[in-house]
Amino acid sequence: MRTDVMLRQQKAPLSNSLPQAGERTNAKGNLQIPGLYAELMAHAAGLPNDELFAQMISSQIDGIGALPPGLGLDEKDFHTLLTQHFPGEVLVIRCAKNIADPRALERDDVLGLLLAHRAHRNMSEEWMAEIVTAACMASDHLWQDLGLWSRDHLSRLMNQNFPSLAAKNVHDMKWKKFIYKQLCEQEGINACRSPSCEYCADYLNCFGPEE
Repeated sequence: MRTDVMLRQQKAPLSNSLPQAGERTNAKGNLQIPGLYAELMAHAAGLPNDELFAQMISSQIDGIGALPPGLGLDEKDFHTLLTQHFPGEVLVIRCAKNIADPRALERDDVLGLLLAHRAHRNMSEEWMAEIVTAACMASDHLWQDLGLWSRDHLSRLMNQNFPSLAAKNVHDMKWKKFIYKQLCEQEGINACRSPSCEYCADYLNCFGPEE
């Protein structure tokens, strides 16, 4: 258990006030945070995205990655996600108040691209599109911003949820770069001046290791 999580658990008030965003409670409001990933997986419903959601939730609560409380979903959707993927598990979140988003158009473009390529097998694909969109607004590698444990897990996420989009990444481009490249191509924008990726001076920025 991380020290910062232990301290937050010890200092949490046992009054009627809500715990901090993302903290887990029992029915009486007392904090219980040991082995959250393991506990989530113990409650997993056996759906394709269970493990990916468990990684992201446990990472967000542990301060890893760039996702906001509730993985960027509103309180209702996050609760529904928990009910469907981890029945019996309870997490209390405190959503941020709505504020003006200077990147709203960019968010809409990314979300629209992902939704246009969803697999249409499970409702969780829509939640995943919103979560990935939120992570795209951060500045690290996409798998790290999502709080996933490796780039391989991100590749699994893309193939499970957005297979037709993932299939276009034939050269294994970094996922965040790839998503924005697709948006540029949709708009007929070609910002790269190199005749091919092979000869581009920025090759490693797009195709290098994501560690």
